[in-house]
Amino acid sequence: MNRRTQACCRMQGLSLLGFLFVIVIVALIAVLGMKVVPSVVEYNSIKKALVDAKNSGSTPAEIRTSFDRRADVGYIDSVSGKDLTVARTQDGGFEVGVAYEKRIRLFGPVSLVIDYATSTGPMPEKAPEQ
Repeated sequence: MNRRTQACCRMQGLSLLGFLFVIVIVALIAVLGMKVVPSVVEYNSIKKALVDAKNSGSTPAEIRTSFDRRADVGYIDSVSGKDLTVARTQDGGFEVGVAYEKRIRLFGPVSLVIDYATSTGPMPEKAPEQ
């Protein structure tokens, strides 16, 4: 057999073992995505509820109550009104913020921890941990 015939008849493609490896990787990424996406959707709902609560309340108590009402409607379980940080600004308004940690259980003892923080104004600088 000459070289041209040998090159033509060589097998190309993915082996069974390679195919299974690719399938496992794709499945792990899909499972991770299905567990993380609801947390990100909830975070976006929290950001929207913070802005709405700030605009509808004139005191910290009203802002917290307004956030709790929006949290009930928006299926927000990670944060409540008592977790909010409400600070008075120099112009007499309020800035509302929240920081929380979301722990997503993956399998066995393995968990994914995501730190979320949002505010209606500029985010304060985080102090370095000692």
